[in-house]
Amino acid sequence: MAKNSPIEWTDHTFNPWWGCSKVSPGCTNCYAETWSKRTGRTLWGPVAERRFFSEKHWQQPVKWNADAQAEGKPKRVFCASMADVFEARKDLEDWRRRLWALVRSTPWLDWLLLTKRPQNVEGMVPWGRNWPDNIWLGTTVEDQTRAVERLPVLLKHPAKCRFLSCEPLLAGVDLAAWLSGRNETHHAINWVIAGGESGHNARPMLPGWARRLRDQCARASVPFHFKQWGHWAPVSRSRDSGRSSARKFWDEISNEEILMEPVGKHEAGRRLDGVTWDGLPITT
Repeated sequence: MAKNSPIEWTDHTFNPWWGCSKVSPGCTNCYAETWSKRTGRTLWGPVAERRFFSEKHWQQPVKWNADAQAEGKPKRVFCASMADVFEARKDLEDWRRRLWALVRSTPWLDWLLLTKRPQNVEGMVPWGRNWPDNIWLGTTVEDQTRAVERLPVLLKHPAKCRFLSCEPLLAGVDLAAWLSGRNETHHAINWVIAGGESGHNARPMLPGWARRLRDQCARASVPFHFKQWGHWAPVSRSRDSGRSSARKFWDEISNEEILMEPVGKHEAGRRLDGVTWDGLPITT
């Protein structure tokens, strides 16, 4: 079964609806909002309408589940790339209940629910302390402020897998306080994804920020996935040659001046220190 998602860390992407509201700095250059505007729709903001879909759309995961069962291998479904399933709006409540029923009916799919609103999770899921085995719950951590705000809330939930998307990574983040494993106040972090911002207005991700996450994950034996540099890539001194587009930044973690150049997502690639980091959690 081939992937139907361009996102490296998932097999499929499913959106129960389109549209959202911005809640933190990571939302500033939201790719989903940009994409939705290309379709001629205004779907972002607290009063904007959301886009909903037909029965055919909702049957796609049912087919993916049947294919995964026939293959004998669970598949990952990212939900949602064009919305936040934990956005608090009354017009989403019926669609959210439909999503929970779909999750229950597709046990061969691991559903990756990524949110910037982990504080809403407890009041919106119907499972109490008995979560389905096919739920992975994640939150976006673009800087230290969001780590402090969101991780204590995320890690209290007994999902099969708890993961972080540090993308777009906008500053150095120290996860040491939460990578020490399960204790009396929180469950363990099972997976960390990191990546820079894409698009022409992107903010650069400095190498020291990504390396710190990689190294902290290695010490804690937590899988690390480096998704992309994004629009900006580091330039070595030997390759500088006075490039007019290169800019200097101070990397406070590596304590050095870094040259970054806006080369675009594809040219920047996704290798960190010459290695492709494709870590995935072991959840069996």
